[in-house]
Amino acid sequence: METILITGETGLVGYAIKTISKNYKNYKFILMSGRDCDLTDWNQTFKCFKEIKPTYVIHLAACVGGLFKNMKYKVEMFEKNILINSNVLKACHQLKVKKLISCLSTCIFPDKTTYPINESMHNGPAHNSNEAYAYAKRLLEIHSKAYQEQYNDNFICVIPTNIYGPNDNFNLDDGHVIPSLIHKCYIAKHNKEPFVICGSDNSLRQFICSEVLTDLFMKILEIYDDKSSIIFIS
Repeated sequence: METILITGETGLVGYAIKTISKNYKNYKFILMSGRDCDLTDWNQTFKCFKEIKPTYVIHLAACVGGLFKNMKYKVEMFEKNILINSNVLKACHQLKVKKLISCLSTCIFPDKTTYPINESMHNGPAHNSNEAYAYAKRLLEIHSKAYQEQYNDNFICVIPTNIYGPNDNFNLDDGHVIPSLIHKCYIAKHNKEPFVICGSDNSLRQFICSEVLTDLFMKILEIYDDKSSIIFIS
């Protein structure tokens, strides 16, 4: 039986993959969290991957957070993600993983963009508030393409739009748009106060449900033969 290793078990998408894995009985799913392996450490990463011997890897693990975390901890957001991504790609290459699917982020797109977004539109400056995380994710795509071109590795990058779903992070300080708005709405209703949304009415976002996203990941794993990055829009 072929093995699919999922990095980032405790995240929003990892939780969704765990939920839908029972529908794919011809695979053995192994979900890895930070408790299992510190992916910023090369020796730990290679040891864990070598023991698991994955046929496929869906790489979701990241040092991630909402707007305030991105603004406050730019060095950590950049350095930790660079280390995680570099170690995962290198381990997959050395162990001859059949296909690696890495998850990018909608924040790779520039501050000034038009909608709907597509795969070719992340060629301008990222927004200052999350540029460290955004450029770490952009470099993951560059790194993956380098492995494609030099070694013919089957390393694919997917770009989801803003994700929401079960097991989301509802923290007001570092949660994403939809869960933070739900939390704010709950507090406003509980306190019988106005529901205030920050920002202007000119902002546009695209969203995708985590459970829809995981089914798309499996389709990419099973039927997508191109090596170009692909965007997921619900």
